[in-house]
Amino acid sequence: MKILIITDNIKGQVNGVATTYKNIESIARNRGHDIVYIDAGDFSHIDCPLYPEVKLSFPWRIGKKIKAMDADRIHIATEGPVGLMAKLFCDFKKIEYTTAYHTKFPEFIQSLTKIPTWLTYPYFKWFHKKSKTVLVPTYSVSNELKERGFGNIKVWTRGVSKDIIKERTNFDNSIILKVLCVSRVSKEKGLDDLCQLQDKYNITIVGQGPYLNTLARKYRKVNFTGYKFGQELAEEYIRNEVFCFPSKTDTFGVVMIEAMANGLPVAAYPVTGPVDVIIPNITGYMSEDLEFAIEQCRKYDKKKIQKESIENWTWEKATDQFLGE
Repeated sequence: MKILIITDNIKGQVNGVATTYKNIESIARNRGHDIVYIDAGDFSHIDCPLYPEVKLSFPWRIGKKIKAMDADRIHIATEGPVGLMAKLFCDFKKIEYTTAYHTKFPEFIQSLTKIPTWLTYPYFKWFHKKSKTVLVPTYSVSNELKERGFGNIKVWTRGVSKDIIKERTNFDNSIILKVLCVSRVSKEKGLDDLCQLQDKYNITIVGQGPYLNTLARKYRKVNFTGYKFGQELAEEYIRNEVFCFPSKTDTFGVVMIEAMANGLPVAAYPVTGPVDVIIPNITGYMSEDLEFAIEQCRKYDKKKIQKESIENWTWEKATDQFLGE
């Protein structure tokens, strides 16, 4: 089967959406499927003024590209200009397609521009209205969207890449707790909430983004490493003792299950994403008091966390769900 994925990402971007399709693509191809893309890099594009990692493209004649692909299935991954023009073309030609809701964009837009979510949610509801299936990462996201009138929703879980898992052999806690966060470094990720604890913990943040220089100036004791991948990233997971996920706007957070697959308990707010991923008092703790959540994570069995997570979160399962939508 030939599957066309249409996305506003560009090749080489590092984010949860790109990670998801990269892993699905690899497994699907091994099963004999052909995965092809139309992305923002196929058109003229510019950086979004408020958020350079988001690309604003000008996808003229996208219909011609879609027809030339001659795909058996079309999946529209994002709701930006590329996704929008693809949707309009498919709707006009009455071509069946599926979509995905990866990011809580109304909340994201509100955090950047102060535009209230009640003004932006109608667009996203309209965008997904004619989709055969709207794939969402968790049951809590599914419930939230259903309450807002979205339909045709199916939960599509995530997995952990084997190349970023290492067996944990050191289970001794340090005197000063080592706390890790892996994230795109942007304002809406809530990283200030973690960084302000720099006097209490040895904090490392792995990632890059538009907010990095601001954070580095404000929090001199925090270790900012930039991006890390593969075994180098696995080493970061292994050398730390607690993973903190301070975001309140993510729909899932693949980095949480990566952390747990390396034996790290996760401290987070009780919001969409963490509530679907964390098993309370086993693989992590959720609280409106982030410091309290981190302290609770000191006592959890890291070996048990690693075993539980490796068994439950696989890209093979995620691929099954994607191909069987």
